[in-house]
Amino acid sequence: MSTYDLLLTNVRVVRHDRPEPELMDIGVTDGRISRIAPRIDAAGAAQVVDGGGRLAFPGVVDAHQHWGIYNPLSEDAVSESRASVQGGVTTALNYMRTGQYYLNRGGRYADFFPEVLAATEGRSYIDYGFHLAPMSREHIGEVPSLVEEHGVTSFKIFMFYGSHGLHGRSADQNSFLMIPEGERYDYAHFEFVMRGVQAARERFPELADEISLSLHCETAEIMSAYTKQVEQDGTLRGLEAYHASRPPHSEGLAVSIASYLAHETGLPKINLLHLTSEKAVDAALRMARAFPHIDFRREVTIGHLVADIDTAHGLGGKVNPPLRPRADVEALWGYLLDGKIDWVVSDHACCRDEVKFGEPRDDIFVAKSGFGGAEYLLPGLVTEGNRRGLSYQRVAELTSWNPAQRFGLRNKGALMQGYDADICLVDPNSTWTVRAEDSESTQEYTPFEGFELTARVTDTFVRGQHVLVDGKVAGEPAGRYLARPQR
Repeated sequence: MSTYDLLLTNVRVVRHDRPEPELMDIGVTDGRISRIAPRIDAAGAAQVVDGGGRLAFPGVVDAHQHWGIYNPLSEDAVSESRASVQGGVTTALNYMRTGQYYLNRGGRYADFFPEVLAATEGRSYIDYGFHLAPMSREHIGEVPSLVEEHGVTSFKIFMFYGSHGLHGRSADQNSFLMIPEGERYDYAHFEFVMRGVQAARERFPELADEISLSLHCETAEIMSAYTKQVEQDGTLRGLEAYHASRPPHSEGLAVSIASYLAHETGLPKINLLHLTSEKAVDAALRMARAFPHIDFRREVTIGHLVADIDTAHGLGGKVNPPLRPRADVEALWGYLLDGKIDWVVSDHACCRDEVKFGEPRDDIFVAKSGFGGAEYLLPGLVTEGNRRGLSYQRVAELTSWNPAQRFGLRNKGALMQGYDADICLVDPNSTWTVRAEDSESTQEYTPFEGFELTARVTDTFVRGQHVLVDGKVAGEPAGRYLARPQR
């Protein structure tokens, strides 16, 4: 009988709680790390993989993806999970809601969510879970059952849906969101969602620390007014115009409103998603000082850390909230290096060319919002981090440990004995150029086209299964749905 199903040798192990990588071997048994030590005897191993001295990071817990938003969910689960392993991602948490896009229907989550699980079962190369958005009063009432029956412990509010469309123009709210007549998706609804999530925390006290609410913070009224202003003026084009139509103070105001509502409702677990600007993070830090009893977490995306309105490749870089000018990119890095950012994600939302661009093709306001980027998450962060003095330990915190802890993934996010053997090997001295054609995603373009990266993920393991081998996706889908908290 084999002592180890897999023995990964000669790797520099990166851990979230140790300042420097250590040259070690990693033994894996039954999908979990059973031993980490120097020079483990390989005689009892069923499979031995020589890491060649590369860095071994904990598999990335990408806490913000969107499978199925523009393509059938069953197809995205395959292709976008394949793209994810190219970026070292071994677990994806996907935001999902009822309404237009996704499954394109409303109704109860009791009916909707089993369809989501059926569409993804047996199709993903990585482990995955879901955050759900309570869009109606009925959904708020379903929060306890989603926690208890399906292991969904994180929820979301899209603040800008109050009176603004997904892609920049106003839309009829009820038909777009498919909520009942007479209901509104507005600040009052956001308050009641918070009360519902807090009620669930009180109902399940043993899970309370792992039940949280995430918010997309932009202010619909400001964006609608500025969009009209930018379009009427007509002097700005492309990503610069979209940035101006959704100005940074719209983020800051929404952060402030969300924070006060959390204070009012007694909900202490708040995640502020994809903060893009100096004003947004400044507002988030002000609110943390104003309400020290609220456990705020602050998220940024790899896209907003490596691209800006001038360097992104074309209108494919349209996303919500927008890419910003270089000054905001530098501000985000300042906050990240100062320890003010809690995790980095991809916000991966595959949007194929024929869907992304409207008529005329160069009109930013008719293009769809969102793009893929999980393939570049760890390579991009290590590349830019090395230039700026970001330690590997901190990379492991930002991409794995912190999101795993927040979202109830108790067996993930660390290279430690007893944890899932989610591991990615990184060559930090491999220079390559981003080309969309090299991605496993079905998206035919990328806003990062032509970017030079100096770190590459060569191998990825999901619970000890070798799903990326020397840069190529291998094997069959073996990802599992993660009911949280994962024990």
